[in-house]
Parts: sequence; C-alpha cells; structure tokens
Amino acid sequence: MSVREKDDPALYTKIQEQNLLRQYDLLSNCIEIGLKKGIEAFDKYTLWALNYAAVSNICQLGGRYREGPIRVGNHLPPHFHDVPKLMDAFFSLIHENWTIVDHPTTLAAFALWNLNWIHPFVEGNGRTARAACYYLICLKQGRILGGKKTVPERIREDRAPYIAGLQAADRAYEKGQYDVTELAKYLAGLLKGQLSEP
Repeated sequence: MSVREKDDPALYTKIQEQNLLRQYDLLSNCIEIGLKKGIEAFDKYTLWALNYAAVSNICQLGGRYREGPIRVGNHLPPHFHDVPKLMDAFFSLIHENWTIVDHPTTLAAFALWNLNWIHPFVEGNGRTARAACYYLICLKQGRILGGKKTVPERIREDRAPYIAGLQAADRAYEKGQYDVTELAKYLAGLLKGQLSEP
C-alpha cells in the first residue's frame, strides 16, 4: 500500500513528515548501536532500514537498492547493476578512513555527496543520505548531539548551499578527485549552529 503525491498531495506530505519522525527515532537507535560497536556497525543493513523508514507508505521499494534506471534532474546516476559494488566501495572508504580523517564533518560530507551521486534507492535518497551524514557526525563526536534543530533539519531549511556543495563535489569527481571540502565546511557551520542552540 502506498500513497502517490499526485493523487493526494496533503496525505502524501503528512505521511512523509511522519516518516521523517520515525526515521529519526530509528537513526537514534542506530547511532546508539554505532557508539557501542564502532564504525563497522554502519553498513548496508543500517542504510536499508533508514531508507525504508523514510519512504514507508509512499514507495513500495523502500529499503532495497534500485533495480532499474533513474534520472535526477540533470544527474544520471550510475547503472543499477553497478549500485551494489559502488555501495561496497562507499562503505569501505568510510571504514578504512574512519581513524585517519580527524575533521568532524569530512567523512559525513563524503557520505552525503556519494549517496546522492550513486542514488542507490528508488525513493528517499536525500533523506537517507542526510540521515547517514548525521550518523557519522554523531559517531565522530562520540555522542548523540543535543540542540533544537539537527543538521539534517538545518539542511532542509537552507538547501542552496547544500546543492552547491554537492555540485562542487560532482565537478571534482568529474576531474578524477574526491573533494568534499565545500560540503564539509557547510556541514561544520550547521553543526556549530546545532550545538550552539541547546
């Protein structure tokens, strides 16, 4: 059972908002587990669960990688056959660099960009990428963070620098580089804002 936006926009919006609340509750549980077990707890099953929570009742294919072509604006994500291996490489990069990269938002910025670039799910990629980003920020800080508005909420409120940061990372990748500096700086500012509003 799912509700389509074009059939009932008000109900769709209501369900989407309720899903975000459920996703945040699940995310908090995932962060608690990650804080106990370490970065290895961040895996495809965590992402699948977060995606499922984000798109319940609005997409029948939540919680699993896409198995068909997709286009997002001007971005043509990788072929769906490549998604599993790209996601394996994504997790490997995060795990292998966890103790090497000290900056609190660099790996979170990479996750935010790379998940949006791969677009591994049919629906809810942005919501899942923002949840993964926040997961990594909290793990780097060693705790679930306080503050009135979380980093993902702040991203939703001010999308222009978010989009600009993603596009900057896309341009770097087209030149054969991983460079999420702009996105990491943007996230650092949002994190500072969250922590300054208890």
